[in-house]
Amino acid sequence: MDISTLLTQFGDKYWLALLTTWQLTVISFAGALVLGVLLTVCRVAPVMPLRWVGDFYVQIFRNIPGAALLILLVYALPYLKVVLPYKTCVLTATTLIPAAFCSEYLMAGMNTVGKGQIEAARSLGMTFPQILKNVVMPQALRSSVLPLTNLLVATMLTTALASQVPLNPTDLTGLVSYINTHAVGGVTAFFISAVLYCGTAVVIGQLGSWLDRKVRLQR
Repeated sequence: MDISTLLTQFGDKYWLALLTTWQLTVISFAGALVLGVLLTVCRVAPVMPLRWVGDFYVQIFRNIPGAALLILLVYALPYLKVVLPYKTCVLTATTLIPAAFCSEYLMAGMNTVGKGQIEAARSLGMTFPQILKNVVMPQALRSSVLPLTNLLVATMLTTALASQVPLNPTDLTGLVSYINTHAVGGVTAFFISAVLYCGTAVVIGQLGSWLDRKVRLQR
């Protein structure tokens, strides 16, 4: 089946699949960013148990495959009498894993903050939360724009996990399976989805580069 025929027959479904992929990406990345900030705060907190929790989380979820986590959420949790909707399982998997990498990028961003600034903040009587909020975290976020941009692209690609569960409307990867089940889309169906993924990634990359230029710290 050629591209024009495929788009004529499934064009509306491709549009819905693209919107679904974008929706999953935005929700997952927003959740990962919030959770990543909280984890980072725990990892630098002056309370040892919090540092242990933050480091343990990062070590676990940085090394667990997304498909394995999704399988646990969909098929293992029901044995514990916890049944979550498929979309919730996908969003949970695509949030928990990127959050670990988000924390790593923010930790690297914190290393760019001069010790003199922290000492100056302490001399002004700032508490630990105030130093994090007003001095350290803003600079860490500004220094981590490009890594977080890459993480956003990776999160978008991770949403392909949605193709492993029944989801309506499905994502771009799931749509390929749907097309090849109901018609002979062949490689062309994969090609269209790949173009849409790549196009989205290019737009994200350009926006990330623009934002980095706007907020980059001049040293």
